[in-house]
Formats: sequence, C-alpha cells, structure tokens
Amino acid sequence: MKQIPEYSGKSLLAVLAHPDDETFGMGGTLALYARRGVSVQLICATRGEVGEIDPEYKESLKSAACLRTQELRCAADTLGIEVIHFLNYRDSGMPGSPDNTHPKALAAQPVEQVAREVAHLIRQIQPEVVLTFDPIGGYRHPDHIAIQRATVLGFDLAGDPEFADPEGLPPFHPQKLYFHTMNRTFLKISVRVMRLIGQDPRQFGQNKDIDLVSLTEVDFPTHVKIDYRPVRDVRKAAAACHASQGGAMMTKGVRGMVSRLFGGYYDTYMQANPEPGDGIKMDLFG
Repeated sequence: MKQIPEYSGKSLLAVLAHPDDETFGMGGTLALYARRGVSVQLICATRGEVGEIDPEYKESLKSAACLRTQELRCAADTLGIEVIHFLNYRDSGMPGSPDNTHPKALAAQPVEQVAREVAHLIRQIQPEVVLTFDPIGGYRHPDHIAIQRATVLGFDLAGDPEFADPEGLPPFHPQKLYFHTMNRTFLKISVRVMRLIGQDPRQFGQNKDIDLVSLTEVDFPTHVKIDYRPVRDVRKAAAACHASQGGAMMTKGVRGMVSRLFGGYYDTYMQANPEPGDGIKMDLFG
C-alpha cells in the first residue's frame, strides 16, 4: 500500500493493557494507518504475566512476561508500530482472581497515578489521535477498564497547564480520543452460530471466562468505522506472532468463519473527545 500524502507527519497512539491487545482488538486499524504513513506508537501497561499460555509452550517457558513481550515485539514490527512504551505494571488476571490484589497489579493502582504516566507520554509523543478501550474494557477485563479510565484522565491532564510533568514537558492536547468498540452485529451473529454448532457463548475463550451473550446487551454508538480489508493479511500475520495466545487460530474456527461470511474486517470506534458530529466517518483523522 502506497503512503497517502494527507497522512504524512500525523501520529496515532494506542493505549492498551496487554501484549496481543494491539493485534486482536485494533490491529487492522494500526496496520492500515502505519501503511498510510502515520507514525503509530503503543503504550502497553503490562507484559501479560498471567495470560493463559498454550500447553505446548509451558515446558520450556521460563517467564510468561518474557515470551509475551517477544511476541508483542514481533506483532508490532509486523503491524508497523514504531515504538512500544511499557508502563511495567503487572497483569491483573480476570475478575475475582487472586492476581487482582497483587501490589503491582494494574487494576489495583490508583487511576490518577497511571493517568499521570499516560499524560507524560502523550506530551512526549504528541499524537493527534489517541485510541483505547471502551468503558467496559471490551469484555470486562479489569486491566482493560483500568487503562481506559487512566487514558481518559491522562488525555485531559496532558493538555492541562496545572499538571506538573515529571520532565517539565509543556502541555499538549491531542485532537481526538476514541474508544475501540466491539461490533455488536458481529457479536450477535457469533453467538447464534456458536449455539447452532453446540458451543456455549457464555463460556468463550481459552479459560471459558468470557460471556459473549452479556456483551451483546451493552451497546456503544459507532462514530467511525475502519475498513481494514487492504491489510487483513498483515493483521493475520501479526496475530500469528502471538502463538502462545492461540493467535494462529484467530482466522479459523467460528470466529474466522463469521468474519468471512459476514464482513468482520471492520474496526468500530466511539468518539469520546471532542463531541462527535452526525453520521459515521471512515477515518479517525477526519
């Protein structure tokens, strides 16, 4: 894909929780804009310490964090992410797990503390566009919700002259903040297909701890819809980098079938700041 002059010099920052969030969630968007000439950077709050690892990797695995960091670097190179900024908090695990209370768990940190770190990086990177999770963290992961809240606050802090930056960087306010949302139509079709083939949509994922049915009952407005079909093979290659998380299976099975049959090659976003206009746009920069 040739670079498009109108995007030259523009920058985009994704603020996410774990290695693989950048690919499984908004990977198509990041790859598309990187190939249009946008400078794409990533803040990753943890290194995925307690993510479920495929059994074939456990025998030789010394550190889940080390493996998942390597997988993230592979995916970032594939997508076209220029720089990864780690906040070095710890993966909090799913709701109710003992990892929620670890002293370094992201979900256990004061939101203001994490927000100040995000604000500092926003001033340093100076992105026009910032992306993060929706208010329920996509599928209610505590870390997704924690970093989403910190990003919303950090977005405002970065432009606030009263915020004392640790390195004395001047205020900078990005133009737009977006929440990546799940396509509810896609989710509802997935639930129906799973039921037809005898799978329980209330027990989705490697740990069977994601309730897809409950997610279809929460809706967010769509203000931007990104068609990433031109880079779908790039996203597929990036997903394969996350082998320990079953990344190679992302385009197979039920999810892959639904994507192919019902046009799942779109990322949808809710515009959080500033107030959106009418209609659905096809570009984050507008």
